[in-house]
Amino acid sequence: QVQLVESGGGLVQAGGSLRLSCAASGIIISINAMSWYRQAPGKQRELVALITSGGTTTYADSVKGRFTISGDNAKNTVYLQMNNLTPEDTAVYYCNADVVVGLAGGVSSSRRYWGQGTQVTVSS
Repeated sequence: QVQLVESGGGLVQAGGSLRLSCAASGIIISINAMSWYRQAPGKQRELVALITSGGTTTYADSVKGRFTISGDNAKNTVYLQMNNLTPEDTAVYYCNADVVVGLAGGVSSSRRYWGQGTQVTVSS
């Protein structure tokens, strides 16, 4: 199937920056979109940013102007540059990929996959 490997989380002081990466591997025919979600303790998972295969981006209002999502189609990788971080950004960040995969018998199917999550902690 498809595996998503995330990296780049960690501990940073308020006002600092982090860059998350997510690489997708497996029998991927094409990628429709890749995105980042986050889930803080006691809260629901929320969409942070999304990028389509055509480069169209969408951001949560809370991160506009501070976070930038970008992708490398050749590497099936998505990045999330996070600047001017605040304690409210503390959460587990999850990568999501909406991809077309190849199945047995030459069949293809659109599916969504999740990464394992990476912790981002912002201290005040």
